[in-house]
Amino acid sequence: MRELTPQQIKKLKISELKELASQIRKYIIEVVSQRGGHLASSLGAIELCLALHYVLDTPQDKIVFDVGHQAYAHKIITGRAKVFKNLRSWGGVSGFPYHRESEYDEFSVGHASNAVSLALGLATAKRLKKEDFKVVAVVGDGSLTGGECFEALNNAGHLKEDILVVFNHNEMSISASVGAISNYLNKLISLPIYNRFKEGITLILKKVPHLGKRVLRRIKKIEEIMKGLIIPGIFFEELGFRYFGPLDGHNLEGLISTLKNIISLPGPKILHVVTKKGRGYLPAEKNSEDFHSAKPFAISGDFKKREETTYTDVFSQTLIKLAQRDKRIVALTAAMAKGTGLFRFKEVFPERLFDVGIAEQHLVSFSAGLAKRGLKPVVAVYSTFLQRAYDQLIEDIALQEVGVVLAIDRAGLVGEDGPTHHGVFDIAYLRSVPDLVIISPAYKKDLELALKFSLKLNRPVAIRYPKEEILDIENKEDFSLGKFEILEEGEDLAILALGSTLKQVLLIKEELNRKDIYPFIVNPRFIKPLDEECLIQIAKKCPLVFVLEEGVCSGGFGEAILEFYRQKDILRNIKIERICLPTEFITFGKRSQLLEFTGLGSKSILEKVMRVYGKDKACSKI
Repeated sequence: MRELTPQQIKKLKISELKELASQIRKYIIEVVSQRGGHLASSLGAIELCLALHYVLDTPQDKIVFDVGHQAYAHKIITGRAKVFKNLRSWGGVSGFPYHRESEYDEFSVGHASNAVSLALGLATAKRLKKEDFKVVAVVGDGSLTGGECFEALNNAGHLKEDILVVFNHNEMSISASVGAISNYLNKLISLPIYNRFKEGITLILKKVPHLGKRVLRRIKKIEEIMKGLIIPGIFFEELGFRYFGPLDGHNLEGLISTLKNIISLPGPKILHVVTKKGRGYLPAEKNSEDFHSAKPFAISGDFKKREETTYTDVFSQTLIKLAQRDKRIVALTAAMAKGTGLFRFKEVFPERLFDVGIAEQHLVSFSAGLAKRGLKPVVAVYSTFLQRAYDQLIEDIALQEVGVVLAIDRAGLVGEDGPTHHGVFDIAYLRSVPDLVIISPAYKKDLELALKFSLKLNRPVAIRYPKEEILDIENKEDFSLGKFEILEEGEDLAILALGSTLKQVLLIKEELNRKDIYPFIVNPRFIKPLDEECLIQIAKKCPLVFVLEEGVCSGGFGEAILEFYRQKDILRNIKIERICLPTEFITFGKRSQLLEFTGLGSKSILEKVMRVYGKDKACSKI
């Protein structure tokens, strides 16, 4: 693919733009088939990205993408066509707009429903500073299930700032769009006067053979037109926006002509475009959910069969087994039924799975209401997205003392999706929540027991686990509140390997043994509460203690251990070495690469243990 800039695109004829769109579509499919990535949504937005850059004067004019997983064409036509072949790879191009990567990326994005807020801030600052540029927010229909988007639309309509919101309607977020928004858009068709009229006409037409059936089909078609044309305009104009559309989001002539006509109109504007996810690639058109965030695949559309069992798989399978025995168990997700494994739960218990859309704040509070009335809600949510509901976690779950189980998936480094998706802050932000039990299971049986235990506890519990193949070993100790599990009783040094880090420690154990070093290995299981008895035992036995965790150092598990030893006045007798993630935004790349880069890979851990043990060997035994 040749290098492209918006200035070059502006010189093209419409016919040449159409050909370019085809080339970009082919290039995206080729790259994503090798690297993985957000395919379906990006294929659906190619013409829209071309039209925006054709009409706007970027980068002076600002485009803010909501989530940003639809922005691959935007990257390709803003000077990154050649490096796009290294999409989501170490040292390559981010899978989302990234402000350090290009002047065309105004913000680094990756979460939903915030684009209108960001764009409104730009537009307001432009007015206050008397600057001259256009501001466009590109928002998918899935983002309309998030409350922040409506807060921003309401405020934008009130402020009357000069902003264009492009509402990309593709009828699907990650899982199918959920919520009352579509119901509101159907409001006029549900009015009693309309329905009385419709029922009367229907009764009459049913008495007219052949002709009546054809007319009824026409009435249904008119209904669909009303839903698609009349009602969305009313909805947005009630919020204070001038509404245009809907337009065919793949018709370049129509998009460019309309954008030219409305871009300079003053005040808030909505351009409603309708696109097809996976456009131009049949496998993604037919199965846009699997091709939303796709792993590498054959161009034919076939995915490589996955053989490993992940933490998500074990969570999903265990929850189904437990729900078969207990009808009070219900499951909740925020548009992530596929990613969290709850799609399997839905297949077995469709009436007990609640998908609230991209609305994590509502998700958490909703679960508290269910728990208050005696149900056992399990909220499956990515660590990075739970950050969006921190207030609700404190106010509506912890304060209320209700038995909600938070199944926190993608805890730790997630790999290619990068800094907006790494779940590295959850230990730090959860530790301070009163009365919240926090569990980090390390292996298959551990996770099964953790979920079973949490559902019986009848108090708020968070279980965190990574996006990774799960370790399968036998447990050595029963699962009880705050109880650590001792796996090896060596005496040279102690290693507290939290959750996913245990796999790395077991990989280096034999190498340590060959060097005549026999570690005391502990699977802590519990971040909160701590096993004080075990920690005191460790301090008496091993003056050198390593604490490993796949979370940021600040406020993490290692800090909890240090606080405990300091409070017990034991810290002066032992040395604590923490191996944790730096408190910074970590780049993207393969998970294995990131673990070594941050010091949490088996090779890095071995090197640090050997280095520190060598210095402190004289005091390594009592």
